[in-house]
Amino acid sequence: MLSILRIVAALLFLEHGLMKLFHFPVAQPGVPDPLPVMLVAAGGLELILGLFLTLGLFTRVTAFIASGEMAAAYFIGHLPSGFWPGVNGGSEAILYTFLFLYLAFAGGGAWSVDASLNEGA
Repeated sequence: MLSILRIVAALLFLEHGLMKLFHFPVAQPGVPDPLPVMLVAAGGLELILGLFLTLGLFTRVTAFIASGEMAAAYFIGHLPSGFWPGVNGGSEAILYTFLFLYLAFAGGGAWSVDASLNEGA
């Protein structure tokens, strides 16, 4: 179940990067076009980190960085709009923050490139 949680969360995270950078499957709602530099960086991180997390490659480090990005996204992008996450639209960012923090400690699970590489060690 750890691997399934990692893969599903990573694919959803990856989708945010694809929506920001490539408007795939659609442009991300509420995001300006052209993207400000900070959102280009966020989209790039979401794309690369999402790919690595989907594969379970360098999971602990990758998830830690993704957790930090989502914490920053909450404090920079959502908190200024109000305290309550349900009102400021930050619930998803908080959930990603703690889900990725969990993966940073738990690892990628049995279905990961990390697990495959460690079998040979």
